Amino acid sequence: MSLNKKVAFYTLGCKVNQYETESLKTKLMNLGYENVEFEEYSDYYIVNSCTVTSIADKKTRNILRRAKKNNPKSKVIVTGCYAQTNGEELLNIDEVDYVVGNSNKEEIVNLVKELEKNEVKNHLMISDIFMEKKYKELEFSTLREMSRAYIKIQDGCNNFCSYCKIPFGRGRSRSRDFQNILEEARKLSLEGYKEIILIGINIGDYGKDLDIPRTFEELLEEIVKIEGITRIRIGSIYPDRISDRFIEVMKNKKIMPHLHISLQSCDDEILRLMRRNYGTTLIKERLKKLRDNIPEIEYTADVIVGFPGETKERYENTKKVIEKIKFSDLHVFPYSERENTQAVKLDGKVDIHQRKMRVIDLENAQKEINRIIREKYIGKKVQVLIEEEKENSYYGYSQNYLRVKIKNKTGIKLQVNDEINIEIISIEKGMLIGEL
Repeated sequence: MSLNKKVAFYTLGCKVNQYETESLKTKLMNLGYENVEFEEYSDYYIVNSCTVTSIADKKTRNILRRAKKNNPKSKVIVTGCYAQTNGEELLNIDEVDYVVGNSNKEEIVNLVKELEKNEVKNHLMISDIFMEKKYKELEFSTLREMSRAYIKIQDGCNNFCSYCKIPFGRGRSRSRDFQNILEEARKLSLEGYKEIILIGINIGDYGKDLDIPRTFEELLEEIVKIEGITRIRIGSIYPDRISDRFIEVMKNKKIMPHLHISLQSCDDEILRLMRRNYGTTLIKERLKKLRDNIPEIEYTADVIVGFPGETKERYENTKKVIEKIKFSDLHVFPYSERENTQAVKLDGKVDIHQRKMRVIDLENAQKEINRIIREKYIGKKVQVLIEEEKENSYYGYSQNYLRVKIKNKTGIKLQVNDEINIEIISIEKGMLIGEL
């Protein structure tokens, strides 16, 4: 069916949003719509928004104001977390025609189909996200990136951390059907994908809400049995979710020795104010035990600095623990006030300039740690899954998620999705360097 109609997407925020965009994109393409770049002429512009920080909100608003630049008669639809929490605010932007919350995201395809017939009068489509009790399956939803693919296993979060707006955008934790996840993994294996990444809003909570309760560890144990899948990555996990059983499952050679830790702080008082369910002692003990059992493991983490009540001493506590654990990379964010969260009512606000200075300070300290970690691989062999070829070099990631550049000095031809053992000879711009 050929409509000669075009649709453009812009996705902000996490891999879960990207995964859901891919589902919408595929469904519309199957109906005959042509997918074009966002800066091109299009009949529909669909923006999948993020609201994790005030900066994310601002980016969303800026993108929406750009949407009709190439076609003033186009229809602009905004969805995602910002749409769910601040729908009326977004509808007041002149360029926005329709606002569809996360709770109604699957209705966007029908909305576009109806717009082909006539103008739809209901411009705000948002229902109560907390009424969502079951995980909604997204047909044709797999997000693929070069040699890896993502599988969404869970949505929502029950934690309600004091700084976080996401539960209001995503609702409570809802787990995807166990067998549906395995079926998608098998399908990806048949398509030739060797590496899959499990994603969600809080994947450590997986399985608790299912009619027949399951655990995240059970899911991992079943996925490793699938032939063809040689690399399994875990999107992000809380420190208190690293149980002894989890450590045992992580020893499986198919599960990659890398974890992204949702850390946020390493000071006990700040963690308490954040309403995180762990303290500094647990962080150090769990990550040490995991490293004792899997010596080659590397950690990355998210950290918030400048949270209300974070004195200079409390910030230094976080910095010291981070320097002791040695993460291979950090994502450092200044605290961002989010409406309707408990943290906005806390005393001890940190000056915005001071927040920015702490981001810079921690990032500078991390640069030295990055160098130390990468230098220890010089002279050692690492296994790399090839993701792309560019300018006579191959690029990919080691099993513990370190970026590797392989200079091709022999003329040997490799393919995307090949796995290769390569000796690291140097470091350039924070990247491990090997040679064929």
